[in-house]
Amino acid sequence: MAERIGFVGLGIMGKPMAKNLVKAGYDLTVFDAFSSAAVDELVAEGATAALSSSEVASKSDTTIVMVPDGPDSEAVVLGENGLLEGASAGDLIVDMSSIAPSYSQSIEAACAEKNVNFIDAPVSGGEPFAISGDLAIMVGGNANDFERAKPLFDVTGKSSVLCGAIGAGNVTKLANQIVVGANIHGLAEALVLATKAGVNPETVFDAIKGGLAGSNVMNAKGPMMFERNFAPGFRVELHYKDINNAVATANELNLPLQVTANLQQVLGALMAWGEGKNDHSAILHYVEKLSGVEVTNK
Repeated sequence: MAERIGFVGLGIMGKPMAKNLVKAGYDLTVFDAFSSAAVDELVAEGATAALSSSEVASKSDTTIVMVPDGPDSEAVVLGENGLLEGASAGDLIVDMSSIAPSYSQSIEAACAEKNVNFIDAPVSGGEPFAISGDLAIMVGGNANDFERAKPLFDVTGKSSVLCGAIGAGNVTKLANQIVVGANIHGLAEALVLATKAGVNPETVFDAIKGGLAGSNVMNAKGPMMFERNFAPGFRVELHYKDINNAVATANELNLPLQVTANLQQVLGALMAWGEGKNDHSAILHYVEKLSGVEVTNK
């Protein structure tokens, strides 16, 4: 019998990922505690609705979780009507949420007590790559569970790498978020510099993107900055959450991370200014406000 798949969390990332699994032919059972509309949308495409996380687990061999933060994952897996209530021994839970590594480790320990397997598998790429099925997936757990989940990763992502033991996937995701945030901040400062100096910032962008400065981040976020389009592919509030987790993890390790600490302040300012729902390319607004310069290619 084909493996039955469950999916809990149908937000900006989870919904397109679940849709790709349905399109790939998987027998998918879905639940979202906050959006019945998202559930209805998946049902219209061939999924089966459940009334709780527990019900999803009872009808699935492998269940994917995609929720905002550690407390949410903990509630979905360990809480009342959670996955562990409906799961059977030998089932696999794949938490693709971006959470602190310590949460992954504590959730896995609770699952192990009931002989339920658990891996952490956060993703990078934002909503566009979730839609196209081109996410980068970073996995923590044992090799057997990774191989079991690999067909699902091949549908939802372009690459999947087993990074180490439980929590290693989320350590890798925190590293990813530091690099992405630093890239966006650096790009914003570069464009403000060009504008203030009287050089067309879009020309500067075109000139440097093919050199060492070029990156996927530049290619994705530069055009959004020029168009003043801050509709979320990845929200400021989620990046802020990830950077808070990175700083907390670094503090646990007695590790100074100066760029990361500064990024926490930048994103925190945007949160205070009510920009939490905007795309993280809105870091440009922080640099513009600080400098008194608005980027324009005119």
